[in-house]
Amino acid sequence: MTTSAEAGRAATVRGRLRPGLLLPLGDPADGAWLAESAARAVLLRAAGQVPGVVPGPLRVGLPEGDGESEGEPATEAPLPVPPGGLAPGPLRIAADFAAAGDRPLPVVSDELRAALFAAAGTELGLRAVRVDLRVTDLLDDGVTAPAAPEPPAPTGPTSPGVTDPLSTVVRAVAGVAALTDVVGPPVDRAPGRLRVEVAVTAGRRPLDVARAVRATVTVVAPEGTAVTVLVSDLR
Repeated sequence: MTTSAEAGRAATVRGRLRPGLLLPLGDPADGAWLAESAARAVLLRAAGQVPGVVPGPLRVGLPEGDGESEGEPATEAPLPVPPGGLAPGPLRIAADFAAAGDRPLPVVSDELRAALFAAAGTELGLRAVRVDLRVTDLLDDGVTAPAAPEPPAPTGPTSPGVTDPLSTVVRAVAGVAALTDVVGPPVDRAPGRLRVEVAVTAGRRPLDVARAVRATVTVVAPEGTAVTVLVSDLR
């Protein structure tokens, strides 16, 4: 059961992410999450590279319905889920776009869907099982679709001062750009659990970096500690 304090903390996290959820990365055993705001920037960039597409609003979350998709049940999280985070399981991408009139719409839609699936899995490590598209505008024939605007720069916090000795170990992991404090302290310790929050170097796959951070921290953490990683930003 979620307490009122936990619910309030989750709401605060979503506000700081302007807005967004914390999306599960990889498999449940990976114990990793990615800020939706960071995922959205990568997905919008991929959408903007599809000829004839002008991306609009885009969200990532749970599939519609009862939390199940394509016959796959929602997964019970084996590791602590951070405030504002979704439990591990399949994800749905919902994207609006305007399309140029000089290309067949089914072709454009297929290319956009493929681009979003590829970016979610290959570039980020999200387990997207569904991409829903909505055409919001058809541009006149012969009119070239304007260039898609660059996604807004990440607005997460700058690197905070960290006194926990574990921070030195985390910073040494390849692909870690900085430690951050969106959800809580960059190194958040509690009985039986430890969560590390980082920004990942742009161009590195967040899931791969999160796995490396978790493996490194697990070695030095007390035996039996549930270690999780949150990627709040791509820099």
